[in-house]
Amino acid sequence: MGTIGFPESLTVEFKSDSKKLSDNEIVEAVTAFANTEGGKLYVGVEDDGEITGVHADHRDTLRATAMIANRTVPPVPVSSMLIESDDVEYQLIEVPRIASVVATSSGKMLRRRLKADGQPENVPMFPFEITHRLSSLGLLDFSAQTVPDAKYEDLDALERERLRRIIKANRGEQRLLELTDEELDLSLKLATRVDRELLPTYTGLLLIGRQDRLAELMPTAESAFQVRQGTALKVNENGILPVLQAIEQAESLFNSWNSEDEIDFGFIRVAIPDFDKAAFREAVVNAYAHRDYSLLGRVRVLIDQEGITISNPGGFIEGVTVENILEAEPQGRNPVLADAMKRIGLAERTGRGIDRIMAGSLLYGRQAPSYRKSSATNVSLFIARGRPDKAFLKSILQLEQEHNVHMSAQQLLILNTLRTLPSIDEDKVAEKTGLEVERVPILLQTLSNWGAITTQSRRGNASYQLALAKDSPTTNNFSVKKPTLAAEEYESEILELVLKQGFVTRADITTALGVNNNKAYYLLRRLVDAGRLKKQGQGKGTTYSLI
Repeated sequence: MGTIGFPESLTVEFKSDSKKLSDNEIVEAVTAFANTEGGKLYVGVEDDGEITGVHADHRDTLRATAMIANRTVPPVPVSSMLIESDDVEYQLIEVPRIASVVATSSGKMLRRRLKADGQPENVPMFPFEITHRLSSLGLLDFSAQTVPDAKYEDLDALERERLRRIIKANRGEQRLLELTDEELDLSLKLATRVDRELLPTYTGLLLIGRQDRLAELMPTAESAFQVRQGTALKVNENGILPVLQAIEQAESLFNSWNSEDEIDFGFIRVAIPDFDKAAFREAVVNAYAHRDYSLLGRVRVLIDQEGITISNPGGFIEGVTVENILEAEPQGRNPVLADAMKRIGLAERTGRGIDRIMAGSLLYGRQAPSYRKSSATNVSLFIARGRPDKAFLKSILQLEQEHNVHMSAQQLLILNTLRTLPSIDEDKVAEKTGLEVERVPILLQTLSNWGAITTQSRRGNASYQLALAKDSPTTNNFSVKKPTLAAEEYESEILELVLKQGFVTRADITTALGVNNNKAYYLLRRLVDAGRLKKQGQGKGTTYSLI
C-alpha cells in the first residue's frame, strides 16, 4: 500500500478506518476543525500516512455529509469525496472554518491545537476560549457585558473627572460634559441598568474603575511600559491601572524618551520627533481598545534601540490579516469600549487609526510600521527608528500646502516605495505596498496630477518615478557623529543604514558614524558574530547585509 505523502498538521488529520471508525469520532474531528481554521480529514489513512483504505460502510459520501450536518450545532456543511490510490480508496472530508462556535449534538465543543512535539490533537474548549473565539469573530462584545460581582460604586469619581478632562483636552463630544455623572456613564455605556439597578460594564470598569476593584475583577487588564538599552532595562513599569490612567502614564513616559529635531518650513519650524506622537497614541489606544480581555496577558510598550514595539493579547479579528490591514474595513473586538474612546477624543473617530499610525512614519521618509510579528493570539506592532528624510518631508509639506490636501497613508506608502527605487510599474507598486490592485492606478493618477510623481511610457507600459526631493543616503540621512556612543548605539545606527541601503561597506560606516577603519571593522564583526548581519565578498569588495 502507498503513503499519502504529507504529515498531519493543524489543518490535516488522518483516521484509520480498518476497524470501522465510529461516527462520533468523525463528528468530533469535524467539530474541532470547524472551531479552529477548518481543514481536511482523511478517513482510511494511518497516523504515519499509510493508506489502508476506507471501510465499506463509509463509501457513501452523501451519507457522510448528511450525518455530519445532522450531528453538529450549527450544522457544518462539509464536502466529501472518495480518492483512489494503488487500487485502495480513502475518504477526504473537507471542513470549512465556521464563523461561530460549533458543538456536537451531544454538547461537546472541541478545537485543534499543536502539542509540544508539533503533532496535532483535538482538545475541549474552555469557557474563556469560547468567549475569545466569539469576540474574535465579532459575535460577542465582551466590553458591553456587565461585570459579575461589581457594584456601581466600583467606578472611581476621580477617574471620571480624568475622563471629563480628556474630553475637553482632545475635543471629544462636548455635549457629554453637560451630562450628570449617571447620564455620562449611561451615554458612554460605562454602566447599564439591570432590574432598575445601575451596574458597571467591562468598559466602565476598564476606563474609570477603582484600581483595587479592577485588579480583583479583571486580572487580565495588565499594562507594561519598558525602556531597554542594550541588555539593561532602564524603565519597567508594570501593573493594573484604569485604561485612561494607563494611557496617560504611557504617553508621559514616552515623551521623556522621545527626542526631537526640527526643520524650517517657510516662516515656521516643523518638529521632527524620533516617533510621531499622534501615531504612538493611536497605537496604544488601539492596543487597549482591541485587546482580548478574556485572555491573560498585558498591553506592553517596549522602547529599545531598534524602535517601539506595542503588543496586546488577542489576534486580529475575523477578516483582518497582516497583509490587508491597511485596506480592511474597520472593525473591532470591543465595539463599546472603542466607541467610548472615540467619543471622548482619544481614538480616531473614523475607525481608521491604522492610517494615522502608518502616516506617522511614512511622512518622514521612514520605514513603514509592521505587524508581521503578530500571531493568532497576539497583535504586535513595530515602529522602527530611522533618520528622517528632511528633503522628502519638506516636499510633502509643500505639496500639501500648494494643493490644499492632506496625504493619505496609501499615498505616502507609494511615495516612500518610489523614494527607494529608480522606477516601478503598477504591478510592482501593488506588490511592494500590498495595496489593492484596483486602487493603485487611481492613487498613482492622483499623485501624478499633484506633480509628486512622473510617468514614462515605453512600448505601452507605464513606469513611475518620484518627482519630489529626497536626501542623499550619504548626507542628511546619516550625518557624521562624534565617536562617543556605546557600541550598542553604534550598532543600532549601522542596522538603520543597512535597512536604508540594503547593504553597507566598511567605508560606509566610517563616513556615516565618523569612526576610524578599525572601529568600523570591530562594530561590523560584532554584528556578524551576533547573527545580525552576514558578510559577503573579500577585501575592498566586502559587503554586509541583513540575515
